[in-house]
Amino acid sequence: MAQGRRVERVASLIRREVSELLISGIRDERVQQGMVTITEVVVSGDLQHCKIFVSIYGKKTHQADVLAGLHSASGFLRGELARRLAMRRAPEVVFKLDQGLEKGTNVIKLLDELEHARESRIAIDLDKNEQK
Repeated sequence: MAQGRRVERVASLIRREVSELLISGIRDERVQQGMVTITEVVVSGDLQHCKIFVSIYGKKTHQADVLAGLHSASGFLRGELARRLAMRRAPEVVFKLDQGLEKGTNVIKLLDELEHARESRIAIDLDKNEQK
């Protein structure tokens, strides 16, 4: 059980440090094109691998560019994490695009459209009943 708490603590520290590095440490212009949000950090049990899920606000082409910039900066990030967290071996960092926010927004939009269609159908039915 202590191992699980350690993994969670390391994931939290990695999230904080990578957030700071996204703001001020990475000089790649591709990363600065879009607004990058870290949604989740998953660290393996042996602390050797780390998946960082990011949400990138912007067009699809900008998202691909930002993700490419993050992939190219992963070596730099790994070195900085080793230095800042004082770990013997820093985890290998992999960035994944998290599309959960976009999917959630699309679902809410579809639900709103269904609600408007239902309201207009109810209004039409009421008008028909009043005319009879």
